[in-house]
Amino acid sequence: MTTFTEYNLDPKQFTFLKELQENWQVIRDEFTNFKNQASQEELQFSLDVMGPKNKTIKTKGNSKYSAFGVLFQGIFIEEYIRVHQIQYPQYESQDVPQKALELREKYFPLLCSAIAKTNEITDNVLRNVYFGTFHPGLDVKLHVNYNPHMNRGYLGLIVPPGDIAMKICHDQLYWHEGEFLVLDHSYPHCPHNYTDYDRTVLVVDFFKTDKPRLEVSQFEQELVKERMQENPYSLGVFGKNDKASEEDFIKYGLSHQLEWDKAL
Repeated sequence: MTTFTEYNLDPKQFTFLKELQENWQVIRDEFTNFKNQASQEELQFSLDVMGPKNKTIKTKGNSKYSAFGVLFQGIFIEEYIRVHQIQYPQYESQDVPQKALELREKYFPLLCSAIAKTNEITDNVLRNVYFGTFHPGLDVKLHVNYNPHMNRGYLGLIVPPGDIAMKICHDQLYWHEGEFLVLDHSYPHCPHNYTDYDRTVLVVDFFKTDKPRLEVSQFEQELVKERMQENPYSLGVFGKNDKASEEDFIKYGLSHQLEWDKAL
């Protein structure tokens, strides 16, 4: 039986995640259909435009993490691009928001329907929704995600057997297909994929429900403004304050001495 903590949260307490979890196979099918049926141009566009770019969190070695999604800071990707007037020089001859809308509606209608349905009845509790893939050999260095206003849920879509885990504080946690893993990412953590296969989850960031909505909304606005000034291609998801501090390394090392030695 799983023992839940202040950083590994019981998904059942967040009942608004039910709509996504009940449709996990449909969501997985939309993802695999996109990967198999989309043109090379569409695939590249999704990574260039529809995925948050990070300049702070580092990996060990050459293995990478890829991501693209449909919802950022509570609004769909095409509207987010318009609101923040993000420019993509490599696509200057195209209507980028329109292209993002077309891809979203063409390949992910059921996912977007589930998101819209959930946010309609929860006053927009869902903030970011995107697919995250760990490629074989990925080893992410210790970091935090400075989002004290949000929790992060991972809905397992494609999780091969083997050593694919999230090391956070005193635990090593694993993803499972069709299940949510919900974490408070303000705690230092480092995930890895030591298998020969991709691991894909649906990343779902949502407002903390034990804090006043006005408070977390205002904090998000200030944080996103700062992050978009740092890097507009972060889509407000990542920022410089995600870097782990020396204190984080020390705390982490007390429980994971070998990993601490490697990190330092």
